[in-house]
Amino acid sequence: MHEIAYFASGCFWCTEAIFQTLEGVEKVVSGYTGGFIKNPAYREVCTGRTGHAEGVAITYDPMVVSYEELLYVFFMSHDPTSLNRQGADVGTQYRSAVFYTNDEQLQTADAVIRFLEDQQIFDQPIVTSLKPFEVFYTAEEEHQNFYQQNQEHPYCQYVIHPKLQTLKTHQKKLQTNE
Repeated sequence: MHEIAYFASGCFWCTEAIFQTLEGVEKVVSGYTGGFIKNPAYREVCTGRTGHAEGVAITYDPMVVSYEELLYVFFMSHDPTSLNRQGADVGTQYRSAVFYTNDEQLQTADAVIRFLEDQQIFDQPIVTSLKPFEVFYTAEEEHQNFYQQNQEHPYCQYVIHPKLQTLKTHQKKLQTNE
């Protein structure tokens, strides 16, 4: 049985590309979540006035990858201490957020944040919001599988590709217990 996780961590092109690399992830869809405008378009979300964040819906097999593991990848693949900003992307649409679908997801996300804070993994406090999931609107087709289809795009070369390389390095260390 598959489950779904909803995360926002800056540009959905980055987030989508990162989670597509994980074993056990069946599908990643880019979209908009956490706002108050119905069926928003990209140009509207970019204004920051819809309340929506660029996010992803991750369909995964919990027998292969756990929600907790997804959360660790989420926190390590962006700056969860930066309010409404990821790199050059600025605005509430780029906020860090976990949209939980049940109490178990909420408790797991809360425990992961507490662990990261207790271990002082980041220099600043985590500002990631934990919000109940309400609605997810799929982004326009040109935003789906963006990295796979546009690897020569400058954003992919200078922002997404380095994030994927960092993830590979961390995964390799975990697998070899280095």
